Amino acid sequence: MANRINLYQLEPNAYKAMYALEDYLKNSSLSTMDIELIKIRASQINGCAYCLNMHTEDAIKQGEDPRRIFLMSVWRETDIFSEKEQVLLAVTEEVTLIHEKGLTDETYNWAVKVLDEHYLGQVIMAVTVINAWNRMAISTGLRAS
Repeated sequence: MANRINLYQLEPNAYKAMYALEDYLKNSSLSTMDIELIKIRASQINGCAYCLNMHTEDAIKQGEDPRRIFLMSVWRETDIFSEKEQVLLAVTEEVTLIHEKGLTDETYNWAVKVLDEHYLGQVIMAVTVINAWNRMAISTGLRAS
């Protein structure tokens, strides 16, 4: 791939705004590991090697079992994720793939039951933020190293 623009250099105020959203997430009720699970799953779906590399490394440093990362894309076929984590993954998938069917009533109602509305709102924000990062990284050709 040919060299592409560097958004960080060209649009520093946009990055400032994105980092403000990251600060919001760090100060939310979401656990650090919940945030990493969301970021990993969305990055898998979007095919963002740069973000996937970053967030799998971060999750492992924080104590995540690599086996769970390996199985995350097939989480419905395993029992190693808690119900809360299953909800996070389901919401992440449906919001990331919003063009397919959006966040379905079934998943929304399950999420409210397991999480509560406030936590669900923060999950939706976390999914939104990583999807934005994925799109920036892929569009500008950032590579995993």
